[in-house]
Amino acid sequence: MLSDTNQTILGLAPADFFYRVVFLATVFVIALIIEHLVIRVSRRALDASRIPSASIFLNVIRSIIWMFAILSVLQPVFGIQPTAFVTALGVTSIALSFGLQDTVSNLIGGLGLMLAGVIKPGDHVTIGDISGEVTDINWRSTIVRERTGRVQIIPNSVLNKTAFTHRTRWAITDVAVPVLVKPTADLDVVTKEIIEVAQELLAESLDLTFPIEVRFESITNVGVQALVHLHIRDSVQAEPVADKLVRALAGRLWLAGVES
Repeated sequence: MLSDTNQTILGLAPADFFYRVVFLATVFVIALIIEHLVIRVSRRALDASRIPSASIFLNVIRSIIWMFAILSVLQPVFGIQPTAFVTALGVTSIALSFGLQDTVSNLIGGLGLMLAGVIKPGDHVTIGDISGEVTDINWRSTIVRERTGRVQIIPNSVLNKTAFTHRTRWAITDVAVPVLVKPTADLDVVTKEIIEVAQELLAESLDLTFPIEVRFESITNVGVQALVHLHIRDSVQAEPVADKLVRALAGRLWLAGVES
């Protein structure tokens, strides 16, 4: 019986098929190695420069590397002319851009914020009613982690059009506890007592870089409005600290509404 010399794999001669598979695998491995080296060097370069090392830059670099890898295998592996592919991709991109306006806007907004040095990972900001640390800026959104651990995802296009505030260390650590004091109370005595209670009760939670402050802000028809400013460590939550102080001060004779 004569052997079949016309066997094919996916329409290709076995030798041609295996050549294309090996070529594709080789390009894939080389692209992975180049990506690893370039990303590592880029991280070091970004860390040494004033440009923040956010994932948006690294993702752009990865996209460029893999774009060239794809172009390099089009003709040898798939028989597609790279120029024709790029032309078709350009036409397709124009069509897709109308449906991906938000995505494109987020990408451009993120790059603009980073290159301008307006915001970077590690910054503590207040955006509307959101306050926390910027943990990353990617191609689509900015990630903000609040002190409570809750993670907020803000689209870059929104952030690019929204006013936000960079928070100082004082503001980051501050816990403000309102206290209403009798109008006849000795405010110096009240201040001393509040500070002593806070120091004794919350010693392990306080950031001693800043002093405990008691500020009397206004006089109302029921008493003097005070605001106690405590400064807590990064690992401490604000709500339990405020709760402890309020419980410790409850029932003091100088509090408004407490019978003598």
